[in-house]
Amino acid sequence: QVRLVESGGGLVQSGGSLRLSCVGSGGAVTTSAMGWFRQAPGKEREFVAGVSWSGGSIRYADFVKGRFTISRDNAKNTVYLEMNNLKPEDSAVYDCVADRLGLSELVGGRRDYWGRGTQVTVSS
Repeated sequence: QVRLVESGGGLVQSGGSLRLSCVGSGGAVTTSAMGWFRQAPGKEREFVAGVSWSGGSIRYADFVKGRFTISRDNAKNTVYLEMNNLKPEDSAVYDCVADRLGLSELVGGRRDYWGRGTQVTVSS
């Protein structure tokens, strides 16, 4: 059984930084595309960033380009999301997902595995 466990969320001031981590266990996480989605209260869930299983392909939502960086370490079954210059509108629950079919499918919202999420709150 695959498990994804996120960590690193918290409260930060506008302009600050956070680093989210997602550790996968129990299955073919290293051969799955992985990424992050987020959902704020009253808003739809949205794609944030994704990385292919090899790390060779990366995709970002337009609203995080230049501010967020996704990376993965397959030796540790971990994907990271480095978030800089955070804004109040970045406040949301961020959840880690994995998809065995690939990055394009993940970006489109498909997911085989997902975590419970970690809260990110950015104060103004």
